[in-house]
Amino acid sequence: MAAELIIGGARSGKSALAEQRARESRLAVTYLATAAAGDAEMARRIRRHQERRPADWGFVEEHRALAQALTREAAAERCLLVDCLTLWLSNLLFADPACRRLEAGEAMESEDFQLVQTETAALLEVLPTLPGRILLVSNEVGWGIVPMGALTRFWMDEAGRLNQRIASACERVTLVVAGCPLEMK
Repeated sequence: MAAELIIGGARSGKSALAEQRARESRLAVTYLATAAAGDAEMARRIRRHQERRPADWGFVEEHRALAQALTREAAAERCLLVDCLTLWLSNLLFADPACRRLEAGEAMESEDFQLVQTETAALLEVLPTLPGRILLVSNEVGWGIVPMGALTRFWMDEAGRLNQRIASACERVTLVVAGCPLEMK
């Protein structure tokens, strides 16, 4: 397995770099999309991503069970491109029953979010076992201001922890800033 995390801020060029590396792999590519078109603006973003991908790439939409989708799709001669982990984390967070309690003002810990914990553990467990090439795109969230709302702060903390754990499991980590890739690992 050759797993790579491509991380950067919003509009940094990380998805374009991941797509370039998928093309350069010369493997059959399957794009695993985690975004859900919850509104017209997100639908436009998704459509732009779809329009720039080659027509011969496979496509899987998976909002929550990412480890299962990766296990099902991975093959020695295939490159899987996951875009993106922070949207996947958002999907898990909002689907978790603990989210309602956090929104209501209850103090929560990471362990209270069982869906998030279970799916993250499954991803980290399966990642080193997958054949082929895996490209994981994620947003770097640690350089902005700390959000005022408890839910947004919780999400930011979880995203930072997820990125650290994924980076430690990957052979290669690339930070993208202003369209420029910086090899971190």
